[in-house]
Amino acid sequence: MRRPYVIAAAFALLVAGVLVAAAYVYDNGRKDTIASGVQVGGVDVGGLTRQQASDKLTRELLDPLRRPIVLRRAAHTWHLSAREAQISADVAGSVGIAVDRSREGNFLGRTVRSLTGSDLNVDLQPRMTYNDHAVVRLLDRVRGTIERKPRDASVSFSGTGVAPVPSAAGLLVPASALHRRIRAAILSPTADRTFTVHMDKVQPKVTTSMLAKKYPTVIIVNRAAFQLHLYKDLQPVKTYKIAVGRQGLETPAGLYDIQDKQVNPSWHVPNSAWAGKLAGQVIPPGPSDPIKARWMGIDGGAGIHGVDPSEYGSLGSAASHGCVRMRIPDVIDLYDRVSVGTPVYIA
Repeated sequence: MRRPYVIAAAFALLVAGVLVAAAYVYDNGRKDTIASGVQVGGVDVGGLTRQQASDKLTRELLDPLRRPIVLRRAAHTWHLSAREAQISADVAGSVGIAVDRSREGNFLGRTVRSLTGSDLNVDLQPRMTYNDHAVVRLLDRVRGTIERKPRDASVSFSGTGVAPVPSAAGLLVPASALHRRIRAAILSPTADRTFTVHMDKVQPKVTTSMLAKKYPTVIIVNRAAFQLHLYKDLQPVKTYKIAVGRQGLETPAGLYDIQDKQVNPSWHVPNSAWAGKLAGQVIPPGPSDPIKARWMGIDGGAGIHGVDPSEYGSLGSAASHGCVRMRIPDVIDLYDRVSVGTPVYIA
């Protein structure tokens, strides 16, 4: 009676042994095959051999990264090649990790999982690298080409007048934001690798509308025409006939400003050879003082002042010792219209 049970048990053991052996042989034959449900960087490599997985990852993961990064702005285009960016992906290493994950556990478990179609549901992240300094250099090229500093409004002075130089807004590349967009795309095989470069406007500190307030009053001395032009809010308001410095004692050319103002000033005689025995003296207001009515000092010993009516004939010529001479009514009128700090341009 026991013999049939023994035979059955032996047969069962034999079948089990055969199944185990078959499972071992089956599993051993798949030692180079990646388990179902394994992805690398979103690319499904389940059921593929090492070589097949490597080919697929190269085609779907690495090849798209070899396309250049392209930046565009109007007529300008900049490229960053994969070689310049030193883009690389460790395909072989990723495949090796995928195979290792597929071989985890024992051969029986792996065989059962394979025969039942169970998935590992693993998405491995491949090791991909690039040189971020190359991206920074690309952005520097872009900025150097199209960025523009804002230009403050200013005034151009000449003997013929005052001309406003209008302000201009600057252009700035928002490089940090663009850098982040490139970093997010440079190692993504599905991301768009072409970017439009946007610009931010940078307003000047001094706009054209602010010029009149910055230059409420300006004096232009035209030595060649023997004229002094007064400007208010950058508009001409009055012209005066003047005399300027004679040869060798020319009224100094350039841009100055009124440094001091005096009513009925004393004459501080310069220590110059032309002053003779008066050099260094102070001549109080009166008949001996050639500076009449008003004084507006502009540079060193030079200034704008009135002269005695007996010398009105010198106006319209180079006759002074470096100062700007005016009729007494004119210098009083000018004095009341200007202040210390008023720009004086002598052409």
